[in-house]
Parts: sequence; C-alpha cells; structure tokens
Amino acid sequence: MSLQSKYILSFTAASLRLNEMIKVAKAAYDNNSTDLQVVKESGVVFSSVKTRTSDREFREVRKRLEKLTPEQISILINADLISQKQIAFLAVCKRYEFIRDFTIEVIRDKVLVFDFKLNESDFNSFINSKILLHPELEAFSESTRKKAKQVMYRILEQAGIINNAVEKAILPQILQQDVINAIVRDDPAWLKIFMMPDRDIKQLRH
Repeated sequence: MSLQSKYILSFTAASLRLNEMIKVAKAAYDNNSTDLQVVKESGVVFSSVKTRTSDREFREVRKRLEKLTPEQISILINADLISQKQIAFLAVCKRYEFIRDFTIEVIRDKVLVFDFKLNESDFNSFINSKILLHPELEAFSESTRKKAKQVMYRILEQAGIINNAVEKAILPQILQQDVINAIVRDDPAWLKIFMMPDRDIKQLRH
C-alpha cells in the first residue's frame, strides 16, 4: 500500500463511475490493448451513446483502472454487481489516498468498536488530524471541503460502504472469495478498506 506526498482531490470531478470503468476495462480487453488511450480512440462512450467523456473524466477513469491488477480488472468486467462495486471502490482507494485514509482510519475504526454511524463531525475531525502530514489541507476553502465531503460520501454510497449520503449508516461488507483472493495476491492490506480486522488479514497472508 503506497503513500503519496500530497492528497489527490480530483475525485471531486467524478463519483464512483462504475459503469464507465466497466466500459473502458471491457473495451481494453476487447481491443487486446492495455493502452487506455487506444481504448478512448476506439469510441468508448460515457453516460449516453451520444456523448463521449470529457478528457478530464476519461483521464480519471484511466488512472483508476491503471491501479488495478489484471485479475482485479477481470472481476470488474465479469463479476456480479456487488463485486464490481467493490473492485471499483478498491481502484478509487488506490488512486485517492484521501478516501483510503478516511475509510480505514474513520469508517473501519468505527466498525471495529461497533459504531456503525458516520457523524458530521467525523469529516472535520479527520481533516484536522491530517493537517500536519498534509499541509495542503490548510489551503482548503470552505467550498472545497464541502465539495470533497459531498463527493466522497456519494462514492461511499455508490460503492455500498454506507446506506446513503444523508443517514450515513455503515453497511457490512461481504466479499466473494475471488475478490478476496485478487486482493490478497496484490496486497492484503487493501482488505482494510472493507473493514476486515487485522487478525483476519493476518490469517490470509499465510
């Protein structure tokens, strides 16, 4: 699980984008090409058949997919909807350390003490706890904070981590064995984003 020197906040330009991620991944497979620029030029469309994704949206989806292993991409293309959402969320957490840290350090920590509700104060407390390590957060305007919070909660809802962005009840995560295997063969530490306790992750390492 790699670290970034600065938080990347470009997720605010796009939500989970599950359908788009599947379309691009499938087009890459069908074109037998790992060059996602080639895939874009092949005519992959987003949202509607009449409109191609903007360069910015495509770039974000591309960078997310580039974080996945071939095994994980195969699951994204072929698995059931819940597994697809989990792999898409894995890609989001790999791409955006901000969301990864919030999921592990706030959501997971709550679940481990049987607290299954996110509060409004949780987001601000998380930001304040990260300012020393990420001084770029001090430059956040109120509108930037609000946007980051709104989009992150939308992603968490779309991925099935919380029930909705209003109540913010944390949902239990049940992973299929192929999803677990694909993550373990990559880096078992990523199972933390699905609230798995350390003792269970340790057992899977062996």
